[in-house]
Amino acid sequence: MFYRKYRPDSFKNIVGQDYSKKMLQNAIKSGKISHAYIFTGPRGTGKTSTAKVFAKSINCEHPIEGEACGECISCQNFLSSSDIIEIDAASNNGVDEVRELINNVKIAPTNSKYKIYIIDEVHMMTQSAFNALLLTLEEPPAHVIFIMATTNIESVPITILSRCQRFDFKKFTLEELVTQINYVCEKENINISLEAATEIAYISEGGMRDALSFLDQLSSSTNEITIENILSNSGSISSVFIKNLFQNVLDNKIDSILKQFEELKNSSSDYKIFIKKFIQELVQYAITLKTEYKSSSLSYEQIKSLVFGLNECMNRVNININPYTLIELEVLNYVDNSSNEIIDNKASINTFDNKVALKDDNKKELELVSSSKEEINSSFVQEEQQNDQILNQIDDLKRIRINNCFCNAQKNVLNQLKDSWQDISISPIPDDIINLLVDSNIVAASNRYAIISTNLESTAILINKRIHEIEEYLCEFFNQELSFIALSEEEWQKEKKEYVSKIKNGFQYQLMEEPVFKEEFIAPTSDSSMEKVAQELFDHDKIEIV
Repeated sequence: MFYRKYRPDSFKNIVGQDYSKKMLQNAIKSGKISHAYIFTGPRGTGKTSTAKVFAKSINCEHPIEGEACGECISCQNFLSSSDIIEIDAASNNGVDEVRELINNVKIAPTNSKYKIYIIDEVHMMTQSAFNALLLTLEEPPAHVIFIMATTNIESVPITILSRCQRFDFKKFTLEELVTQINYVCEKENINISLEAATEIAYISEGGMRDALSFLDQLSSSTNEITIENILSNSGSISSVFIKNLFQNVLDNKIDSILKQFEELKNSSSDYKIFIKKFIQELVQYAITLKTEYKSSSLSYEQIKSLVFGLNECMNRVNININPYTLIELEVLNYVDNSSNEIIDNKASINTFDNKVALKDDNKKELELVSSSKEEINSSFVQEEQQNDQILNQIDDLKRIRINNCFCNAQKNVLNQLKDSWQDISISPIPDDIINLLVDSNIVAASNRYAIISTNLESTAILINKRIHEIEEYLCEFFNQELSFIALSEEEWQKEKKEYVSKIKNGFQYQLMEEPVFKEEFIAPTSDSSMEKVAQELFDHDKIEIV
């Protein structure tokens, strides 16, 4: 594996992380070595590699400017040294393992200046294990140094963090990744174009390990890596495709746009990568509009609106629809096939009277539309206010039911519900409700309450808007009285962390009384003002509301 073969063995070979490297080398040069360090940052940013280089330099007999000499006995035997202990907290996270570690800490190093413990993924340790480790961190032996690494610093107790020197590792820049990819390709006699190297770096999203792993995968079948190899193996989208699509939008070429989206729908490309690249193209164009004052069929505000619209598509996608269908509709919203004018959907209400007047010069119709304009705007404002009120009610109910579920949460009840939940898709529950629940899970439960977690926030909102109706079916499905609430995965992780924190600090949950809401949050639908205007203007049997 390339990421192992080219793992740095000295500070000078570590790519990026200049601040951390400088501070660690200064500590060695000055002899001011702390007893505990914690390295935090995204995966593949060099935390564990830096920990090993640091440990090697600490025990070096003749360090040069904070760098291991590589020639002394300690450096030569570093990889097999019994004084460098690596621990994977993901699989050794229990209190028994930590107690064994503490017992071994008391033993002096065999052939080195220090006994160094490198603990990877330290956030995976249990609370009891952290408590046991804390005792040693408070009064460590002089010959012991701890170097911990984590991708989730928020899960490490503050009592541990306060006893460590913290170093934050950043994602690698595109330039740093491209440089290292080219270096490895040169050493391995692999031909790669700059475009291909840049694409690998882009897909890796700042992670060196991901970049070298993908490079290794591609090189196993060929010694010449092209952009076509990468696109066919990664689900990425070529920059040329993105630029052509955007140009077609600017030129209002609907047929070309539809053809490109048809190609995307039939491909295996990742829609998230597509959205990310398309947004980057839009942002660059928006900057050009601001700095060069060039004329364009799309204004700066429309570009910005399209960017936010594409970003929102991320939250709307579910398993029942091709993601590119939503993206296609969002893009087409900014194209007009009848002229070079761009449609501004936000201004459609303000120009409704003008469009109707152009189609029909009848004075009565024109007056009717004009007089109804204020009513239309008022209707939309009322709908927005009603939706805000519904969301506020949901937030209140969510807060109360989460609290009440945590108040008497029981593992055995949760396991029983989860076992039954596997059969939800084949239950007699209506299909529209099944479609909302099929990609969700029960993540917490008591005898009276249960929390449902979904991947998307938008799905959680839809479930909660119909929660009273849905829980009637679920109570029948589980054959017991339960109150439910839905959270997105992100919300659930946040609530879980807060729950753990409160329990650690001795917080006692108390049952809260639910407010009285309507049976359904969704108000009954009625004819909008726009529909009334249409019905007065045209024959009723000629109107089709879509």
